[in-house]
Amino acid sequence: MNTKSWKEIKDDVYGAKGTERREDLERDFESFKIGLLLKKAREDKNLTQEQLAELVDKKRTYISRVENNGSNLTLKTLYEIVEKGLGGKVKISIEL
Repeated sequence: MNTKSWKEIKDDVYGAKGTERREDLERDFESFKIGLLLKKAREDKNLTQEQLAELVDKKRTYISRVENNGSNLTLKTLYEIVEKGLGGKVKISIEL
């Protein structure tokens, strides 16, 4: 049986790190992680999506979309959700 690592699978399917398709995958994954982090934070605060939406003047369906796929989330809205809605702080880092 020939077992491959996750990195080998990504290299085979999406190309080597640095290629456009691979970078798209990595970016999409980071967006997905943001959604999961926001969902966990909301649940830790014992808030429903509806309650969080009311705190940040958004619709529940928008909060659901963000939690399920963090893409198309503006920094302004991210700050509103985290700071105004969840009472937290956003920390952003950049790697070069």
